Amino acid sequence: MPLTISNEVNELLYREDVIVREEMLNSNTIVEERQEFSYEFGTATFDELYFEGIQIVRGAATVKENLHIVASETPSLVTLQFVIKGEFTTDMFGIRKKVPFGSLEHNLAYAPVETGYVDVNKQDRVELIGLHFTRDRFVQLAENNGPILERLASAIAVDKRICLNEKGNQPITTRMLMVLEEIRTCQFTGGLKKLYLQSKVLEMLALQCQQHENAFGATKQLLNISAADRERLYYARDILIRHAREPLSLSALARQVGLNEFKLKTGFKQLFGNTVFGYLSDHRLNNARTLLLEGAKTVTEIADELGYASLQHFSNAFRKKFGCSPSKLN
Repeated sequence: MPLTISNEVNELLYREDVIVREEMLNSNTIVEERQEFSYEFGTATFDELYFEGIQIVRGAATVKENLHIVASETPSLVTLQFVIKGEFTTDMFGIRKKVPFGSLEHNLAYAPVETGYVDVNKQDRVELIGLHFTRDRFVQLAENNGPILERLASAIAVDKRICLNEKGNQPITTRMLMVLEEIRTCQFTGGLKKLYLQSKVLEMLALQCQQHENAFGATKQLLNISAADRERLYYARDILIRHAREPLSLSALARQVGLNEFKLKTGFKQLFGNTVFGYLSDHRLNNARTLLLEGAKTVTEIADELGYASLQHFSNAFRKKFGCSPSKLN
C-alpha cells in the first residue's frame, strides 16, 4: 500500500510501500501489532488488533507541520471512525470531496476505492479509534438486524459507496466514550479477549445506529437548529470541557458562545442527548474512571484534580453512575 506524506508547499516528506497483510483480518485468534513513527514533521503510534473480519486501530499523533497524506491500494473496509481529540479533513475514500472531523465526532462509511487522503494541520495531539469490518463480515452481521443496518449492508454488498450520516458527523456520546475506554483498557487475554472486544465493537455499531435512528425520528426538530447555532453549540461543548474543573455558569456560557440561555439548553440537549451540566458530569466521571483504572493517582487526588467540592461528593456521584465506589477501581 503506497503511502505518501507531503507538506503544504507540496514537498514530499515521506513515502513507503506499507505491507497490508489482509489474511490477519480473518485470523481465528487475535493478532496484535504496534507501529511507532518519529520524524521531523511529527510522531505517531498505532496499536492494531485483527480477528475474524474485524480490525481495531488506536492511533495517537503529534503533528509538527501541516500535512497532506495519501494512501493507495488500500483494502475496502467498513469503517467506524471515532475522533477523540484533534481535527482533520478527509475524503473518506471518495464518500465526499471534504469531510471535516473534529474532537468527539464519529461516522461510519464504506467506499470501494483504493485511494484516499487526509489533510491534517499542525497540532499537539490527534487521537482516534477506528473499528473496521471486512465487507462480508459486516453484511453477515447486518442481516435481519434493523432497517439502518440493512440499508447500509444492501449498498455495501454490491460495492456501493455509503455513509451512515452523509450530512455531517455525529457527536460521540458519553456511553460511546465509556465503551471506547473499555476497548482501550481490556484486561482479558486469548479467546476471552476476542469475545470481549467483539462484543464492544458490536455495541459501538449498535450505539451509532441508535443515535442515527433517534436523530432521523426527530428530523423536523433537528432542522430547527441552524448551521450557525450548531457550530455555537459545539463551541459551547468545547468550552465546557476545557473549563471542567471550574465550569462557567449557564448564563456566562451562553454569552460566550452568542446564544440565549433557552437556545443553549434546548439545542444542547437535542444535539448531545444530555443537559449542559449532565454532559459535564458524565465527562468528569468518565475521566475519573480512566484515571482510576490507570492507577497512578489516589482517589483524593483525582477528586481534587477534577474539581469536586469534597471526596464524599465525588464518591457519591461515581457510585451513582457506575454502581461502585471509586476505591474499588483504585
